[in-house]
Amino acid sequence: MASIKVKYRPSAIADREGTIYYQIIHERKVRQLNTEYHVLPDEWDESRSMVTPGQSGERRSFILSLRDRIRWDVERLTRIGKRLDAEGISYTADEVVDEFRRYAGEYSLFNFMEGLIVKLKQNGKTRTSETYRAALNSFKKFRKEEDIMLDCLTSEIMEAYEAWHKQRGNSPNTISFYTRILRAVYNRAVEEDIIENRNPFRHVYTGVDKTVKRAIALVHVKKIKALDLSLSPSLDYARDMFIMSFYLRGMSFIDMAFLKKTDLKHGYIIYRRRKTGQQLTIEWTPEMQAILDKYPDNPTQYLLPIIKTNGINERCAYRNVGYNINHNLKKIAGMVGITLPLTMYVARHSWASAAKVKGIPLSVISEGMGHDSEATTRIYLASLDTSVVDKANSLILKSI
Repeated sequence: MASIKVKYRPSAIADREGTIYYQIIHERKVRQLNTEYHVLPDEWDESRSMVTPGQSGERRSFILSLRDRIRWDVERLTRIGKRLDAEGISYTADEVVDEFRRYAGEYSLFNFMEGLIVKLKQNGKTRTSETYRAALNSFKKFRKEEDIMLDCLTSEIMEAYEAWHKQRGNSPNTISFYTRILRAVYNRAVEEDIIENRNPFRHVYTGVDKTVKRAIALVHVKKIKALDLSLSPSLDYARDMFIMSFYLRGMSFIDMAFLKKTDLKHGYIIYRRRKTGQQLTIEWTPEMQAILDKYPDNPTQYLLPIIKTNGINERCAYRNVGYNINHNLKKIAGMVGITLPLTMYVARHSWASAAKVKGIPLSVISEGMGHDSEATTRIYLASLDTSVVDKANSLILKSI
């Protein structure tokens, strides 16, 4: 079994910071592993082989943090030695050092998440990889780009991350979204026996609060539709895409962006939801065609004027367009007296709300929106005639 000791190398210059290093002893051979940790002579306790905090607040916090890092490093080195012993194969102190350095390169949080993101993309889970990327970018901002080892994540760090989000005005659901992804990454590392579970997420919120109402009444949809925005093409376009989503039974923006011209056949749109893969059929109405006719024919394979250039990163294009639309929808909301933050997603909720107000059965609404969260509902809806949903949509369209 390898022996691990924490050592201090004083600076050659008096009263300057010295360096912490580790001494690995195995089979009477000694190797040194230098660190990037530097402390003053009076911050090192030789008798206890550990750093000791001074009196000043800022420096004391730094030393206490450094003490934790050293403890985690020693635990990691010890765990490496135990694993090599368990394999029953002879090894050297150099191999312990090499394994430690390899671990530091591969099993930092940033590097580990980057690897998972690549795997998700390779497995065709593009949207999931994007959520992981968003969580990683968020945590990088919180850490000011300073990486951290997976086994160094603590409940204190996660509580600080939660507080950081709250200071930025983010909602509990937004914070929980990022935290749940980080927890999934951490649990993956635990499952792969990379780290031991310290449960760093036990004091932070990882649930889902009830979503604030996002629907607007039909009277407001009618006001948006009636606005004269001819002098502002960007606002006019945002309004048209919002109304088109509403016409299309609350179709999500990503599905709108990737609707192909070939999806429109014999007066019907037939497509599969990108989120669930469920196939939906929607009657193509004169109201929809009127919006489409306002814009030049799309030179790409796509039906609507969202992704309009060939040979580009289509996902980036649709996200950028969506961002601009949502930005302009907030201006439109002010024009019609809506206090709710108006986005493309509101169109989806508003169609469902309008259908409910019209007395349309929940089963029909679920079919119209492509919901498939309940197995019993899916079984029932499998036999529902598409014309029933189209009739329901017709009732709504006549109301605006």
